[in-house]
Amino acid sequence: MSDYILVLDEGTTSTRAMLFASDGVLVASAQEPLTQHYPQSGWVEHDPREIWDKTLACAQNVVPKAGGAASIACIGITNQRETVVAWDRQTGEPLTNAIVWQDRRTEPFCAELREGGHEAGVQERTGLLLDPYFSGTKMRWMLDNVPEVRAAADKGTLAFGTVESWLVFKLTGGAAHVTDASNASRTLLMGLEDAQFDEGLCDLFGVARAALPGVVDMAGPLAMTAPELFGRSIPITGLAGDQQAATVGQGCLAPGQTKATYGTGAFVLTCQGSRIPRSKNRLLGTVLTQIDGARTYAIEGSVFVAGSLVQWLRDSLGIVEVASETEALARSIPDSGGVVIVPALSGLGAPHWQAEARGVIAGLSFASGKAQLARAALEAMAHQTHDLAAAYTADGAPWQTLRIDGGMSANDWMAQDLADMLGIPVERPGFVETTALGAAMLAAAGAGLYPDLASACQTMRGRLATFEPAMAADVRAARLAAWKKALSAA
Repeated sequence: MSDYILVLDEGTTSTRAMLFASDGVLVASAQEPLTQHYPQSGWVEHDPREIWDKTLACAQNVVPKAGGAASIACIGITNQRETVVAWDRQTGEPLTNAIVWQDRRTEPFCAELREGGHEAGVQERTGLLLDPYFSGTKMRWMLDNVPEVRAAADKGTLAFGTVESWLVFKLTGGAAHVTDASNASRTLLMGLEDAQFDEGLCDLFGVARAALPGVVDMAGPLAMTAPELFGRSIPITGLAGDQQAATVGQGCLAPGQTKATYGTGAFVLTCQGSRIPRSKNRLLGTVLTQIDGARTYAIEGSVFVAGSLVQWLRDSLGIVEVASETEALARSIPDSGGVVIVPALSGLGAPHWQAEARGVIAGLSFASGKAQLARAALEAMAHQTHDLAAAYTADGAPWQTLRIDGGMSANDWMAQDLADMLGIPVERPGFVETTALGAAMLAAAGAGLYPDLASACQTMRGRLATFEPAMAADVRAARLAAWKKALSAA
């Protein structure tokens, strides 16, 4: 097979176009940063025009490296989930800035719904909790607070969508307004058993069903790009939220297989097969895959701050110049000197779900320096992951191994610390950008380059490195005790 797969990987801090060969080897890539807008404390926004312009520029940069559009079999798209874009269907122009998944402005509305007794019913239907993280409350906020959005809704020209929906609309010249089932399952507006968005849930959140996209499969003939963009129409055959794409990229397609992605945040998914997950420990149920209308599901735990903590140490405190310095700093000392960081810089995610929690640095002394802070930041990844592991075990889904990926996973010290603190083997693929690889797998299966998704995973997934636990039990216990004490202060 000589056909190439073009992946558009729309992240929180950057957008990328990545060109894969059909065997999963990365051939070329182009990347552009995305501007983060913070208009108020707790608010995070993106400019949808910048997202589109930079995504298109990256794609047009790599297409010639395949020998032109004629050599590209298909396009796969993966995206930062829960981020909401509002645009006008007629003009194709955004009506306001996108509200990013990290944004916390809708907490009062979530509290109102919780106080109204709606959370148990919503969780039963959607697998999600009432938290600003999810898309539905962001849509409601736009309707209530942005006159242009309300006016478009009144005219019947409003289109809401998560980022992949916005990109498909632009790529198709406005011909397709769709979302895939994985992204739809993160909105609070679709039940885990529903084929489309639910009228009752839309009514509860005050979001017009007519403004929402149609829900489609994650692999298959989903849409065609406008021919003028690349010189010919290219089929879009794969769509997935970033964490579902990474789970596919890690080959976690059988019940019990678990992956953790350490990017801006940290996201753990355990495949549940066709069984709809019902968590009793404030984990989430989500759609993992939908192909030919058949779904598999996953239990998910979401940590809001992972790589963004190191970014904060770099950009706000100046402790490191580049993120990779944290590994050498961590290795330079025997322990953190009692320093513990609780990185609740935008609240605490699973399994705590405390939107108002704020970050804590505990255990400081005159002996504390940048090495101790850097090591404590990396240790916080294992501490947060351990909290998730305990919740999974309580839900009857214990981890036997953990497959890790994302930019932070390239840090060998952190990977070993995860194995030590969890007490299980940690596997890391040679190619850690498994979000993009998973999108490539879905697109390849959807385009017929492979007979099914399992075949694509088997061929396209690369070599592995394994980290075995080696920490003494008393050291682990002392670390966890210090973490829990600091956590109580957050």
